[in-house]
Amino acid sequence: MTQINASTPLAPQLRRELGTFGAVMMGLGSIVGTGVFVGIGIAAGIAGPAVVLAVVLAALVAVCNGLSSAQLAATYPQSSGTYESGYKYMNPTLGFVAGWMFLCAKSASAATAALGFAGYLLSMLNLNSQLNSQLWRMGLALAAVVVITAIVLSGIRQSNLTTLLIVMVTLGSLLFFVLGGIDGATANLGNAFNPFFPPPSAGISPVRALFHATALMFVAYTGYGRIAALGEEMRKPGRTIPRAIVITLLASMLLYVAVAVTAVSNVGAETFATLTTTTAAPLEAIAANFGIPGAGWLLTVGAMTAMLGMLLNLIWGLSRVMLVMGRRHDMPVAVAKVRHVGGTPETAVVTVGVLIAVLVLIGDIRTTWSFSAFTVLIYYAITNLATLQLPADKRHYPRAITVIGLVASLFLAFWVEPMIWLTGSLLIVVGLVWRWIARRL
Repeated sequence: MTQINASTPLAPQLRRELGTFGAVMMGLGSIVGTGVFVGIGIAAGIAGPAVVLAVVLAALVAVCNGLSSAQLAATYPQSSGTYESGYKYMNPTLGFVAGWMFLCAKSASAATAALGFAGYLLSMLNLNSQLNSQLWRMGLALAAVVVITAIVLSGIRQSNLTTLLIVMVTLGSLLFFVLGGIDGATANLGNAFNPFFPPPSAGISPVRALFHATALMFVAYTGYGRIAALGEEMRKPGRTIPRAIVITLLASMLLYVAVAVTAVSNVGAETFATLTTTTAAPLEAIAANFGIPGAGWLLTVGAMTAMLGMLLNLIWGLSRVMLVMGRRHDMPVAVAKVRHVGGTPETAVVTVGVLIAVLVLIGDIRTTWSFSAFTVLIYYAITNLATLQLPADKRHYPRAITVIGLVASLFLAFWVEPMIWLTGSLLIVVGLVWRWIARRL
């Protein structure tokens, strides 16, 4: 069978309109979302006060993986990230698995973002305590998916402007949260972190809890992957991609650590986790006790815009990966079509929107977040494998960084719940069977 080259222009090519600033905004729009407003609280319920250490460890793993992504993207800037690099530097099977895991992981992340948005909205409307709040949450999440899918369909200029506005509002609200909680954090810092590690419970050791929380928190940092996935739409991608990834990752690390310390210091890890479970809007509940008028409302607005920004960028990046997979016939060829006016892959965008909507119906934020953790860690393990194949003249960072990223990704992937990683492993098999059948048809 003749292999189809993804770089062959089967349709009009995407426009190169993004610079460094726009790329950083896209990265922050994907990182500063569910992870900071919901994910930290979920991890606190697992690791207790040690969630702060989990945030730091996850950030270190993200640095290694981010540098690997930057090297690949700078060398081979395509809209498909590791999917295309896997084909080029390893073999078609691993390339396909990378693309398949990306679609699974980020579709689950997008569903989590939509559900998180709905949770904060219900909190603002004081409807979270209603018996039918779960149905309302799913309904509002589905509505958000439809609206954001329509925005992405409208083209890159409108989507970029929308993301910029969302990021500005979100960063402002989180800065307010950190500054507003300084007094409480200073007064309670010692008590909140003593003991630092929670006592063993239900047969779960503190070490296992720490690594489980680290795996969940790693998901929160992976928005930089959207930067690499948009290589076809960037000006001077060889320079823009690495620079934008590093800037985005450094900024997000500082922000996440600050928010985690502030939240745990003010209310304690146990209360933080309880608020996440009962209200799905923990930062809003914490801010409401700062004694500052409108603090809770401001955090709610910031959270909702963050979720929408994350959802927008995920749909955008997912559609570009699906586009290139369609070019190779790893996905139905219809998703490879690009609209002549505006250069938008309409079929791919709509398909991604439908997939996310289906996952929203699960209705459980912790399940979708955990599934995203396993699949995205497998994706970045393949990213590091591909980076190790780069020739010496294409390598910008020591091989040791890539090796650390590879080992850490595989190590953390299997600390999530066994049912999650078993389901994810089964999906890899399902994807490979689909590819085998599709190639022969």
